[in-house]
Amino acid sequence: MKGDTKMVTKDIAYQAKSLLLSEYHGVLSTHSVDVKGFPFGSVAPYCLDAEGHVVILISSIAQHTKNIDSDNKVSLIVTEGEVDDIHTAARLTLLAEAEKVADNDDVKERYYRFFPPAKDYHLQHDFEFYRLHTVKARFIGGFGRIHWVPADELLLSHSFDGKEEHGMVDHMNNDHLDAIQKYCGDYDVAVMDTEEPIMVGIDCYGCHLRVGERVTRIPFATLAENAVSIRERLVAMARA
Repeated sequence: MKGDTKMVTKDIAYQAKSLLLSEYHGVLSTHSVDVKGFPFGSVAPYCLDAEGHVVILISSIAQHTKNIDSDNKVSLIVTEGEVDDIHTAARLTLLAEAEKVADNDDVKERYYRFFPPAKDYHLQHDFEFYRLHTVKARFIGGFGRIHWVPADELLLSHSFDGKEEHGMVDHMNNDHLDAIQKYCGDYDVAVMDTEEPIMVGIDCYGCHLRVGERVTRIPFATLAENAVSIRERLVAMARA
């Protein structure tokens, strides 16, 4: 591609990956079937699978699904939230091929933890999961900081299967609610008196908490390569 960079530093790749992990919705653009030659954009919630691929849940009757079934080449732009000046916000555009996910309990359960109402959509309203296989990504870290990022640089360097992650999440929610509440206080995650924060995801770079309908990312200080390392990070955060 014109303007391509020969090498992306690990720091830039990590910033791009962190943005993808920190947000949970973006603008999905597909090739319009009804208006040939024009892109069609729509807001799409997402989470990542165990390897770090974007997973979306979309209805079979939605326009973007019909577009994908005709041409599966898509883009997804994710923008840094809660910034005062949008010009300085980080953003990441994925160029990807969308593929319908075969029946996969790990993908379903992880997505349901992030978005509980999605379970009813999926079971009752003809929604299907699609995985985005990124071909390349464009990362803008701020004004003038523009980089192409290879697809493999956005994947998780260490992955945990669904059963392993689910066990860690359940353990934290069932036995360490006090620690989760402390994480919320330490990372300025707003929690109303009527709300109870829960952990919905863990990966080698951090964890996700959900308060009501809001999902928040809490990064680890250093990479956690296995379940033992994750426990060490969570304990250290609780004791900090």
